[in-house]
Amino acid sequence: MEVLSSRILLRPSDLERSQRFYRDVLGLAVHREFGPPDAPGLVFFLGPALLEVSGTAPDGPAGPLRIWLQVRDVRAEHRRLVAAGVTVTREPRPEPWGLIEMWIQDPDGVRIVLVGVWRYHGVAEA
Repeated sequence: MEVLSSRILLRPSDLERSQRFYRDVLGLAVHREFGPPDAPGLVFFLGPALLEVSGTAPDGPAGPLRIWLQVRDVRAEHRRLVAAGVTVTREPRPEPWGLIEMWIQDPDGVRIVLVGVWRYHGVAEA
């Protein structure tokens, strides 16, 4: 199989609320907008991946979806997101595998893991 492109599809319970969260709170850039003008779908850049937030799922997203995002400074994102009222389910902390991880939730409770590298070749950041 030759995969030419891929994306994560998210069907939130409240489309506008979730689009505002990903666009305005997390600050993801919009790749494209499509569909009806009164309820357009948005596709966001996730580094080299894409996240599509379109349609709705009245009972919330199904399954154990997790979104993993590597950022430059997890602690700075923590301060910014807390100030924006985002639900933080786990404060940033170093992990034995060399990452700093913080867990947050989108408006439907989808878990988002923000990570930053804190160890390079076995040496911790200063």
